[in-house]
Amino acid sequence: MTAVVRVDPVAPDDDLLRAAADVLRRGRLVAFPTETFYGLGAAALDAAAVRRVFAVKGRPTAMPLLVVLDVAGSVRHVVADVPDRARALMDRHWPGPLTLVFRAAAGVPTELTAGTGTLGVRVPRHEVPRALVRHLGAPVTAPSANPTGSAPPTTADAVLAYFPDALDLVLDGGPTAGGAPSTVVDVTVDPPRVLRQGAITLGR
Repeated sequence: MTAVVRVDPVAPDDDLLRAAADVLRRGRLVAFPTETFYGLGAAALDAAAVRRVFAVKGRPTAMPLLVVLDVAGSVRHVVADVPDRARALMDRHWPGPLTLVFRAAAGVPTELTAGTGTLGVRVPRHEVPRALVRHLGAPVTAPSANPTGSAPPTTADAVLAYFPDALDLVLDGGPTAGGAPSTVVDVTVDPPRVLRQGAITLGR
């Protein structure tokens, strides 16, 4: 059965987040709150753990997974290059609900990129996923914690209703804001191209 642990969404306990990071380190799955919906986390550089995310969600393997980081500076560890057009968006909108699509660095699992060679990355405003990444010392996957095609969850109870036994841990930070998902922008092209309008409004 999935374990549920309450977590302060503003100032999460370091020991609790360290333990959650250990769950990820063992290749397991952890759901957590973000500023929009609950996300489904795996250690993003662990190919087997990433495959578990696809299996649990019933997600087509042709659909890449985005990852979250704790700080913008960490992006250089998972992408091949950071063009100036990306830096301007990072400076303005990170942390926040903006996902930028970069060329993936060598060594990033092909399962994560779905063979596209690109990787969606964001730094959330919510402290829980940022602390989780910080304690893991590596990026974490963050698709919404629901079966593909179902409504994304805004509460831990909704996550449990979807996955009563499939996850190892749910960090219950209370209700999230919901609304639009993160805006997705491809910065591998110039000018950058909006792939999905979302919580941040940008020109196409």
